[in-house]
Amino acid sequence: MSSTVLTDPTLVLNKSWLPIHVCSVRRALTMVFKDLARIVEPQGFALYDFESWADLSVPDGEPFVQSVELRIRIPEVIVLRTCDRYSRPRVVFTRRNLFRRDRNACQYCGRRCSTEDLSIDHVVPRSRGGLATWENCVVACLRCNARKGSRSLVESGMALLRKPVEPPPQMAFSLPARRHKSSWDQFVSEAYWNTELRP
Repeated sequence: MSSTVLTDPTLVLNKSWLPIHVCSVRRALTMVFKDLARIVEPQGFALYDFESWADLSVPDGEPFVQSVELRIRIPEVIVLRTCDRYSRPRVVFTRRNLFRRDRNACQYCGRRCSTEDLSIDHVVPRSRGGLATWENCVVACLRCNARKGSRSLVESGMALLRKPVEPPPQMAFSLPARRHKSSWDQFVSEAYWNTELRP
């Protein structure tokens, strides 16, 4: 089997089994070898340390890593054993992430538009001290944004369809959709397909 499998993606779950990261197979096996994580067998959720995983036979057709003495199955999901800096990631406040949170839909009229026909509205206008935060910014179509202008919701007679909040930690990472593995589906919502693969 080619060594390129070492760069394949492995899903990382935190201690609470929430998806938080994607790493390479090489990094996943290193973490398991150092006893920082366990490999999850997606069908039955059995957990394996490095030794017990290496003892498993590799089914025909499945990718593997070949060493001098071992042929090791590729882990697709691992779970961290302890809390670490990835335990509760925060979603970075960016235009792209704001559009992801609001699903490219105007938060006043509900209309879904292309990115070019949407803008960011400050619920409390910046001219009145409104900040650029998750709780004060929403996606708005150009028509609704122009209608609201620099007025408050009360003054404009408009209402939000949803209260703006910070997205959940799971959205702090993104997944390479083209490399999506079916074994990840039970751990990852389809809303979170976007983290760079880290070596």
